Amino acid sequence: MKDPYDILGIMPSASDDEVRSAYKKLIKEYSDDNEKINELTNAYDMIMDSRRGGNGNGSFAEVRRCLENGNYNDAAAMLSETTDKTAEWYFLNGSVCYAKGWLNEAYSNFEQACRMEPYNPEYNSALRHMQESRRGHMRGDPNARGLDGEQVPIGSCGVCDICNGLICTDCCCECMGGDLIPCC
Repeated sequence: MKDPYDILGIMPSASDDEVRSAYKKLIKEYSDDNEKINELTNAYDMIMDSRRGGNGNGSFAEVRRCLENGNYNDAAAMLSETTDKTAEWYFLNGSVCYAKGWLNEAYSNFEQACRMEPYNPEYNSALRHMQESRRGHMRGDPNARGLDGEQVPIGSCGVCDICNGLICTDCCCECMGGDLIPCC
């Protein structure tokens, strides 16, 4: 991994406030690039962990690596050793809970992370995903287009889907002696 100070574009002599400020600025700048956000977050965690005297094996960067590799129990163990429950801690704990299928706990953790850092796009994205799942919105075809050529939002259906549904329903009704759409 590159030098975390280079990744954040700051000098090693930068104060904690300068580190946070640089991190937040870059997170906003790269809000659509999850890979870059992960790189920035890992760099920020490494800097802050080293300034706090390290967190032993409870480093948030190490927890993220465990999550990426599917080592959920190791990630949970590292988080349980951490006494400083920051927004990042709640987000990572929510990620562990989500991976284990503990959806209510995951939701609560993501909510807390968003309350603590309301402008963090990574935390907001996780919470929004949980909220959409709770409302029954499933991810559909990301390339779906409406009649006007515009992309159809995920979780919605287009005009063609509605018409096809009505035609199929009318056919079924007619087979059983009824008529849903009299003109057809």
